[in-house]
Amino acid sequence: MKNWKIYLKLASGVIVLGLGLYVFFSARSCIRERKWLALGPIENHPVRIYDVKFAREFNDLNDVQLQVAQAIGVPPVADRKAAENLSSRLVKLEDTSTYVVDSLTHSIPYLIPSAKELLDNIGEVFQDSLSAKGLNPYKLVVTSVLRTEEDVAKLRRRNQNSSENSTHRYGTTFDLSYWRFVKIPDLRGRPYEDVPPEYLRAVLSQALKDIHDKGNLCYIKYEKRQNCFHITVRY
Repeated sequence: MKNWKIYLKLASGVIVLGLGLYVFFSARSCIRERKWLALGPIENHPVRIYDVKFAREFNDLNDVQLQVAQAIGVPPVADRKAAENLSSRLVKLEDTSTYVVDSLTHSIPYLIPSAKELLDNIGEVFQDSLSAKGLNPYKLVVTSVLRTEEDVAKLRRRNQNSSENSTHRYGTTFDLSYWRFVKIPDLRGRPYEDVPPEYLRAVLSQALKDIHDKGNLCYIKYEKRQNCFHITVRY
């Protein structure tokens, strides 16, 4: 009986001690969190930011891109249903931590696996570059992906100058905006300071140049009228 009472007192003591430690560490964490938030917005500390020469560095012609697209891509698809039926050869794009898929009006969010891999790599390199250059995180915006025959016909009716034999028809190509980016809002409730769009454009251009200059990963064309980089995978 006495042993039982001793065990009960010990258990009660352990519970009280545990509650005390929980309250202590919770209060300390709350104080730290308040100090963190009181620091205000997370500022940028930009370093080594410059634009590359778009027209010179990203000038891979459509004929060159088309040759690769036709060789490694899927055959042109009639419509979205036909693309969904090619699930063994096409991957559907979803928003990730490094890019978002725009509200596509003349394409559908599908790529061949190697093109998706390239896009993921570009997104990761872009965010790593922002961090290395002292800039707060943003996501890329994918503005065009796979164009079906239906999409191409609509584009041709709207713009007679649009290419009827675009690399977008083969699932090998995607466009990235160089003026539009999506801000990651905050870290644990503490807001990030805005990054000027020209800084984001410069960092993206540097990241793309590094990837492009490796020689066999992709072709890139600077599209001035569409405000985007037109990118075709090569493997």
